[in-house]
Amino acid sequence: MKFDELLMIPGPVQVHSRILNAMAKPLIGHRTPEFSEIMKRCTEGLKELFGTKDDVYIITGSGTAGIEAAISTFSSVKKITCIDNGKFGDRLCRIASRYTEVDELRFEWGNSIELEAVEKSLEEGSEAIAFVHNETSTGILNPAEEIGKLAKKHSALVIMDGITSVGGDEVKMDEWGIDVAIVGSQKCLGIPPGLAAVAVRERAWEFYNKKAPFYLDLSAYKKKLKDWQTPYTPAIPLFVALDEAIKMIKEEGLEKRIERHRTFSKAVREWAINAGLELFPELNEYSRYSNTVTAIKMPPEITDSELRGTLKREYGVTISGGQEHLKGRIFRIGTMGNIGKREILSTLAAIEDILTRKGAAMPALNVAMNVLKDL
Repeated sequence: MKFDELLMIPGPVQVHSRILNAMAKPLIGHRTPEFSEIMKRCTEGLKELFGTKDDVYIITGSGTAGIEAAISTFSSVKKITCIDNGKFGDRLCRIASRYTEVDELRFEWGNSIELEAVEKSLEEGSEAIAFVHNETSTGILNPAEEIGKLAKKHSALVIMDGITSVGGDEVKMDEWGIDVAIVGSQKCLGIPPGLAAVAVRERAWEFYNKKAPFYLDLSAYKKKLKDWQTPYTPAIPLFVALDEAIKMIKEEGLEKRIERHRTFSKAVREWAINAGLELFPELNEYSRYSNTVTAIKMPPEITDSELRGTLKREYGVTISGGQEHLKGRIFRIGTMGNIGKREILSTLAAIEDILTRKGAAMPALNVAMNVLKDL
């Protein structure tokens, strides 16, 4: 019998039936009071998730569109420091290089950021810094608060990719000194791909670049936000989905939601360690393991295609592999969005079955069950 498949990658994520049902409602006009009310609720709800009192602009486009909107709109700087310790840090560097000079701080993927190198770059004249908060390609949480402190010391603009942390982990833009941050709809918010939200503190407009791409120029979104509108035709069903998702987050409570994500990731890590597996990222005193995805080294007894292929074929469960030069070296389990412990335990039980058959792991599901027992 064919059951519904389980998507346990670091986005897109499983979409709750409440959100799917909301999206099935008849379309409304986007220049109507009804849409403006949806826009207002979405914007105000996102402010809490970002930890800011300033504006949030919602773009119809992927998370990468949000990143490019943020960087291009606020790129009137002579040089920007971009941190790359994973796939999405690398993408930040490549986007920024189209708009201004970039000082690329590259670390081995999976290694922690060295704050001394960040400070040196700022001392040498960078006026801005861009980094990924939660690097899902390697399962590492980078030190946002510490980077914000260094930037403040040098009066530098701070742009943070929060695509896979906002709504699933602690983000405090105003408190940390983050000037611009971005989230994608298909991650911790738990809706389908297609929206990006960019939170902008007022100070960022000092760095405004009038030559930003037409569609991604955030000044147009700022102007229309006064009327709770978007400057261009929005993906209306996705705004309806976001409205429902924010209602669900409020019902759960943001602190409880963050704690749930942390508990899920802890269960996966504890399972992996007790199964005899090795976590991938190398942490220093500032970095932590991601709370929305866990990256695990592929044991030598099994290949990527054997693990993920068998998992998909026999159990209908999809997890992620490594990207670029990490292909075949790691596998990644997403723990974000509106999932519960049933999804976590089902995924771990299936992976454990495949690994133990190959002699690549020891049974450890009871450890994860113990971590999750109070949820």
